[in-house]
Amino acid sequence: MQLLDQRLHDPQHRGFASDNYSGVHDDVLAAIASANGGHQSSYGNDAYTARLQQVIQAHFGDRASAYPMFNGTGANVTGLQAALPRWGAVVCAATAHINVDEGGAPEKVGGLKLYAVPTPDGKLTPDLLDTEAWGFGDEHRAQPLAVSITQSTELGTLYTPDEIAALAAHAHELGMVVHLDGARLSNAAAALGVPFAAFTTDAGVDLLSLGGTKNGAMGAEAIVVLAPDRVAGLVYLRKSNMQLASKMRFVSAQLIALFEGDLWLRNASHSNAMAARLRAALAGVPGVEFTQPTQANGVFVRLPEGVADAVRERFFFYDWNAAAREVRWMCSFDTAEADVDAFAALVRAACDR
Repeated sequence: MQLLDQRLHDPQHRGFASDNYSGVHDDVLAAIASANGGHQSSYGNDAYTARLQQVIQAHFGDRASAYPMFNGTGANVTGLQAALPRWGAVVCAATAHINVDEGGAPEKVGGLKLYAVPTPDGKLTPDLLDTEAWGFGDEHRAQPLAVSITQSTELGTLYTPDEIAALAAHAHELGMVVHLDGARLSNAAAALGVPFAAFTTDAGVDLLSLGGTKNGAMGAEAIVVLAPDRVAGLVYLRKSNMQLASKMRFVSAQLIALFEGDLWLRNASHSNAMAARLRAALAGVPGVEFTQPTQANGVFVRLPEGVADAVRERFFFYDWNAAAREVRWMCSFDTAEADVDAFAALVRAACDR
């Protein structure tokens, strides 16, 4: 209790920098506490990880299997390694997290060549895939044997189920594996109003990274394998990539808390709604120019000179493209309407000045 009385932060302060800034949902904390006490087998041979497999199969189908991980970078790199031979390469959008925000881990840890394709909205199409999916059989070119997409994308946009199905079908015709980075998969499903399987299993995705941390977990992600015949060695790669949790029950318990019921949906729906509220509050404000559709929980805008720095004196957020004065605002499961309204008022005032 003494530690709780000596908080090092203001628990009432919430901003718009990242959904990683948010805390942990009370139900997830309760699940961790419930999983505590007594002894359970380590390294995933526990009752909670076994239950997690049932939860995942209920969402993604009977062939699905889950490999709990510590973080999204580990899930992406390890999953792609398991889907590719040493000479394989990955085609992705230039804005993809694996290309921009993972410190070179796909290359340094995974040994993977990335072919990054510029896109206007963070989304790949069959035609865009073809710009890098070539040279098959050429020993001088890393073989493009996987495509990785993100749902929702790093620009806050969404693939429809039909768009993913068309891309996956084309990739499979070329002999490529389809990987999906689902750090914000819950936000996508909530926004689309469809179950996970509609744009993953049913659309031809072979494996994905399932995000929990950005939607209320403490630190819980998972690789979900949907096509086991296209993936090999995960049980070994997870260990060699330092992603095998010894007390895995506490990671699995978080994912069960999110995905066994509808907590994932309630959290994601709320964060999406707060992003929509923020956009609506600033629509028509002179100088505020939205640069992407607001389809999930991110808002991308271009601001007048000096406005971003003025607002950041109270609320920190990231530049997306500093040269273009483009910034990103993210909403979270715990963002309140009052937070949105106060932030929007601050932006309006800064623009007026």
